[in-house]
Amino acid sequence: MSEERAAVVQLTRRLTDATPKGQGQQRGPSAAELLVELGIRRYRYVNTPAGVFGVPNDGPPVALPLRGTGPATGGSIRQALARALYTEHGKVASQSALADAVATLEAQALNEPVMPVWVRVAPDPDGNGSWLDLGRQDGQCVHLVPGDWAVSVPGFDGPLWRRGRLVGELPLPERPTWPDGWHDALCELRDLVNVSNRTWPLMIGWLIAAILPDLPRPVAYLTGEQGTGKTTAGRMLVRLIDDGPSPLRTEPETPRDLAVTTAAGWVLALDNVSGIPRWLSDALCRIVTGDAYTARELYSDDSVTVLQYQRPVLLTSIDAGALRGDIAERMLPLELEPIPDRQRRTERELWAAYHAARPRILGGLLDLTAHVLAELPAARAALPARPRMADFAELLAAVDRVTGWDALPAYIAGLDGLAQDVIDGSPLATAITTMLDRVGTWQGEPADLLQMLNKIAGVEREHNWPRTAAVLSGQLRRVAPALRARGYRVDGLEGKRKINGRSRRWFVLAAPGAD
Repeated sequence: MSEERAAVVQLTRRLTDATPKGQGQQRGPSAAELLVELGIRRYRYVNTPAGVFGVPNDGPPVALPLRGTGPATGGSIRQALARALYTEHGKVASQSALADAVATLEAQALNEPVMPVWVRVAPDPDGNGSWLDLGRQDGQCVHLVPGDWAVSVPGFDGPLWRRGRLVGELPLPERPTWPDGWHDALCELRDLVNVSNRTWPLMIGWLIAAILPDLPRPVAYLTGEQGTGKTTAGRMLVRLIDDGPSPLRTEPETPRDLAVTTAAGWVLALDNVSGIPRWLSDALCRIVTGDAYTARELYSDDSVTVLQYQRPVLLTSIDAGALRGDIAERMLPLELEPIPDRQRRTERELWAAYHAARPRILGGLLDLTAHVLAELPAARAALPARPRMADFAELLAAVDRVTGWDALPAYIAGLDGLAQDVIDGSPLATAITTMLDRVGTWQGEPADLLQMLNKIAGVEREHNWPRTAAVLSGQLRRVAPALRARGYRVDGLEGKRKINGRSRRWFVLAAPGAD
C-alpha cells in the first residue's frame, strides 16, 4: 500500500471514530467518508495523461474514469461508489458527498507517477511484443510476440486498458490447427468480401498494421462502383479488430467532433465519403501518424483538455473527389469488384457466415501477424528504398517474405496511381504537365512561370487558380511530390538566385526524360 493510500485510510478511520464535543454517543461516519473508504477498498488509482482513473482491485486491468458515465459495461468510479454506498450502507449519496469523495481520491492519485492507458492495442514494456484488448469483462487479451501469440489476462505490470462506449467485445480467436493454417482461415474472409487479386494482400497488410501499436498506417480507402459491397466490407474489416456499436460513421462536422470520436475508439471508419474537405484531409494525415487535440475544458477559464491518439483510418467511397498531395501519399486504395447477380447473397446469410467464421479469421490474422513480426527485422535490413509511409512499407516487405505475395510492389504502384490523381485534380499541376510536355524544360522566376501558365489555362481559370507569384509558389510545394512521383523534375522551390544583385526565387522544371 502506498504512503498516500495509507494516509487516507488512517484519516478515514479517525473520522469514523470521531465524537462531537459535548455529546456522549459516538458519531457515525459521514456519507463522504464512507465513499472514500469504499473507493480505497475497491480500487487503485492511477494518474494518466488522459486524467485520473480507477482500476478494480479484484478485476481485470480496465481503467474507469472518476467522473462522467464511463463505458456501458463498467460506468465511472463516481457511479460505482454511489451504488456501493446504497447496497452496503443503505444510504443515498448526495451530489456534494460524491464531489468531496471524488476530489479526495483524485488528490491521492495526482501524487502518483504518470502512467499510460491504452485503447485496444498496447506495446509490451520490453518492446518485444504487443497486446490486443478483446474488450471482455473477464479481461482476457491477446499477447503477440514474434512467432507466437496467446490469450491471457495481463498481470499487474501489463497494459492498462481504457474502454469507452465505442470499444466493443471481440470473439476469442481460434488458433489454426496446422502450420500455415492462417491461409485457409483468411480465405474465409476473402469469400465474404469481393476484393480484387491485387487488393487482397494490401487489405491483409492493413489489418496486420491495425493491430500493432505505435505504427503509422495509411488510410485504407475502400473503393469501387455502386453495388460492390463497400459498406459491408468496411464493417466486416472493422468488426474483426475493433467491434463496437458504430463500426462505420458519417463524416464529422467539426474538428472537435472528429477528435472526440477518434479518441474514444480504435479504428476511425467513415462511410460513403463523397469528398474530403481541406480541414478533414489535414486531420486525417495527423491521425494516422499521431495527433493531439487541445481545447478549453468546459466550465473553466484556464484549464485545457488534451486528446492524444494515433489510429487506423478506413474510408468507403465511390469517388472521394480531388485529393491533396499530403493525403494521397498516405492513402491505401482497396478496390472491390462488382458482384455478379448469381453470386449475390442476402444480408442475413452474409452476416451469419461472417459471425460463424470470425473467431477463425481473427486467429488466422493473429497467426500471420506473429510470423510477420518474426520476419520484420530481416525485411527491414533487406529493403533498399522506402516510400513516404516507411514503417508500413517495411511491414509489407515482411508480409511478402512470409506469404510469397507482392504486397509491397502493389502498394508502390498504387501510390503512383494516386500521384496521377493528384495531378488530374489540380488545375495548376495539370497546366504544368501540359507546359512541360510541350517545351521539355523551363526555368525562371515565379512571376514568369505564372504568366506562362495563365496562357495555357486560358481566360476561364479555376476559382482556386493562383493569382500571384507567392500563391503559385505555395501551391507548387503541395503538388511537387506528385509531379516528382510521375517523373517530372521540380527544383528550386526553396532556392534563390542572384539577378542584378538581387536575390530572387528560381524554378527549374522538366518533363520526364528531359535534360
